[in-house]
Amino acid sequence: MIRFSTVLAIVAVLWAQGAQAACREDRISLKNEKTQVGFDIEVAVTPQERARGLMFRESLPQRSGMLFVFDPPQPVAFWMKNTLIPLDIIFLNRLGAVVHVHDNAIPGDLTPIEGGDSVYAVLEINAGLAARYLITPGTEVQHKVFSQGPAIWPC
Repeated sequence: MIRFSTVLAIVAVLWAQGAQAACREDRISLKNEKTQVGFDIEVAVTPQERARGLMFRESLPQRSGMLFVFDPPQPVAFWMKNTLIPLDIIFLNRLGAVVHVHDNAIPGDLTPIEGGDSVYAVLEINAGLAARYLITPGTEVQHKVFSQGPAIWPC
């Protein structure tokens, strides 16, 4: 007969493994009251990675993107210099909530796209996907970079 404490320990281990599997470096999840969607991503943390971003790429697979991390949170503006594909640019706060969505950024445009005064991360995805998946301010985000603080949707 299996003891209750043994069953409880097994359940705890399986739950912990499931939580870790849900939060991977190369995957981000977004949800709100209308939708839940995930994207395969690359993460840009260093100044060099953030500066290069998605420049010079001719395509981006559907349901893929790039997550730019700014620690500590700060005013952030993006532009589309040397970017060849139209993008939706999603600005996130430290809690893992969408604070601003810029739809359909124009390739090559040098106009600054501002995200706010306290941006912690920015997610770039193919243009049109934010509208398709109903990603709006208030949408919650789950990714490892938000697990070090008071995340709304922790790993």
